[in-house]
Amino acid sequence: MKRIVSLFLLAFVLTGCSSWNPISYLHPYRIDIQQGNLVTQDMLDKLKLGMSPAQVRYALGTPLIVDPFHPERWDYVYQMIKDGKVTVLRHVTVVFEDDKLKGISGDIKPSEAKPAASSSENKS
Repeated sequence: MKRIVSLFLLAFVLTGCSSWNPISYLHPYRIDIQQGNLVTQDMLDKLKLGMSPAQVRYALGTPLIVDPFHPERWDYVYQMIKDGKVTVLRHVTVVFEDDKLKGISGDIKPSEAKPAASSSENKS
């Protein structure tokens, strides 16, 4: 019994003197967090200037931020957090004028903003 106690004390003293710290390798688990609207390039390519707000909402989804003082501006914000750090941050702003899509700005831009086809062009 005396031998076991002395070995335990010796091991305890030696670990106190070493530079290896087993506690430094322990980290709490952090889950991945996705927040906001993920707007892809394919979604933005569906937008055309002159579209109605309902058509834009159908293509991009409900905007994350609609300012009550500027209802003609919709903001789509997306962020991905991994291990407590923001890894992806995207922001797309859609602006309307007279209930028609006027412009798109932000981190991702549509490949080519085309005017919406009018009903007179569709008649053949």
